[in-house]
Amino acid sequence: MYTTQYQAPARLATSFSRNARVLRSESPLCEDQMRAAAPSIFAPGKHASRSERYAYIPTIEVLRGLRKEGFEPFMVAQGQSRTPGKAEFTKHLIRMRHAGQVQGRPEANEIILINSHDGASSYQMLAGMFRFVCCNGLVVGDVVQDIRIPHKGNVQGEVIEGAFRVLDGFEAVEEHAEAMKALPLEPREEIAFATAALLLRFGEQRIAETGGHTPAPVTAERLNEARRIEDVGHSLWTTFQRVQENVMRGGQAGRASSGRRLHTRPVGSIDRGVSLNRALWMLAEEMRRIKAAA
Repeated sequence: MYTTQYQAPARLATSFSRNARVLRSESPLCEDQMRAAAPSIFAPGKHASRSERYAYIPTIEVLRGLRKEGFEPFMVAQGQSRTPGKAEFTKHLIRMRHAGQVQGRPEANEIILINSHDGASSYQMLAGMFRFVCCNGLVVGDVVQDIRIPHKGNVQGEVIEGAFRVLDGFEAVEEHAEAMKALPLEPREEIAFATAALLLRFGEQRIAETGGHTPAPVTAERLNEARRIEDVGHSLWTTFQRVQENVMRGGQAGRASSGRRLHTRPVGSIDRGVSLNRALWMLAEEMRRIKAAA
């Protein structure tokens, strides 16, 4: 069983259009499912703007090679294009898990693969983590180094090698996550974390309370509210998860600068979502470092 939903971007070394199509499944996606949601994964060739030096290898061929090595896709996304003729070649994203990872954990490690066939992106791989309880896909900050592979030479072999390099880094990711789970926060520290997240989400001017600037539509206290029993607690990890989900999914009651009641919007682009996710992880890492040094 799988569902289609619309989500959106954040700022990486690449950018997606706002109305990206996103498909996530509880089980590995088959090619027909991926083709319906992200046809550029199956691009029949490179875009006409690419030169002869551009090594065209369709993403699906790389993915088939990764599948032989135990990697399976659980989410795909594709950006849109306003340029006529580019829709079949535009940027796409795949979140994969390896069959060898430990089962029965509350989180699954995911490798995020990004590519396009119109020159907008090289092959990129990032480390991610998927939380089953809330169906949120986290993006790891700077624990695992990003990998970028240009469209030349042995692309498929280098991508597969890069995927295993990211996979090797997940031990460190899990150590960082466990350290966050073990670290208690005081209420004022939780609010400080949520306030910094408001700055990331709405911008410095939006959260200023004075000076004629427009305040954020919700408070830090509201951003720190739990949506489920599993997120109740005072560790850095539970605080991070509460704030992350409220930032990304929106839906919280607030007020516009005019006083009109509203509900916050979900993050509406893939690139924006990835960059915010990454920034929130790095914010949590910085909070952990500060607490450890105190």
